Amino acid sequence: MKKLTLLLATAIICLTSTAQDKKEKTGNNKDTIRIGGMIIIKKGKPSKDGDVEININGPKPPHKKRNISTNWFIVDLGFANYNDQSNYATAGSYLVNRPGYPPLDKNDFKLRTGKSVNVNLWLFMQRLNLVKHHVNLKYGLGLELNNYRYKSAINYNEGGLVPYTANTQTNAAFIFRDSISFSKNKLAADYITVPLMLNFTSKPFNEKRGVSLSVGVSAGYLYSQRNKQVSSERGKLKNKGDYDLEKFKFSYIAELGIGPVRLYGSLSPKSMYEHSLDIRPYNIGFRFSNW
Repeated sequence: MKKLTLLLATAIICLTSTAQDKKEKTGNNKDTIRIGGMIIIKKGKPSKDGDVEININGPKPPHKKRNISTNWFIVDLGFANYNDQSNYATAGSYLVNRPGYPPLDKNDFKLRTGKSVNVNLWLFMQRLNLVKHHVNLKYGLGLELNNYRYKSAINYNEGGLVPYTANTQTNAAFIFRDSISFSKNKLAADYITVPLMLNFTSKPFNEKRGVSLSVGVSAGYLYSQRNKQVSSERGKLKNKGDYDLEKFKFSYIAELGIGPVRLYGSLSPKSMYEHSLDIRPYNIGFRFSNW
């Protein structure tokens, strides 16, 4: 019995000595665990005795960002408008005047601003790192959809019998002021567009808190143009045709990101019409994108 008691007392003294030794090596920190020559630290500073230490609540290693990143299916919602610099006195046969009414002029092409919309559907956008992810090349491919809602009753025709004349026929497109009023009268112009921008970002690893700016150009090809009208006399009409719109569209473009909020804008320095009218479109709105 005395031998057993002596053995237990010796074991307790050894365990106490070992625990104290471990405490001293870890700085008396209760939030550390030693496994062999490795110390796992939950709180506190690491020791300086050369042991391998793992800090589970410490800062994470920096995330390695790819040099090329892709953003799929981006949507823009905004307003479409234009700057009308046309000389209506020299528009020629493209404008057909209604007898007894003043000639067509800038007032006939005024838009309902709140109802003239621009929707862009970008299939993808890519960003290529140029300088430490703070300066990037940004490019993509998508559809640019523009709807211009008119206040007046102008009408588009791609050719045929000219109204208000004595059976005059033409193969060229023309615009005339209709004899009825429309509850909806819009011109739709849709493009396949490729943007190319230089992108600057302040926080490439935490873009939801940073500021970004992209500036560049875009090139678009017109694949659809149509005049849609709604009236009590004729009901709903959607006429597709060639209304003398320019097939190619060149624009200056920009994007501003402040945290998660992104704004976009575009401005074409050339007319959207191939002949006669000098009407230069622009768009502005919100972009729903990851970056």
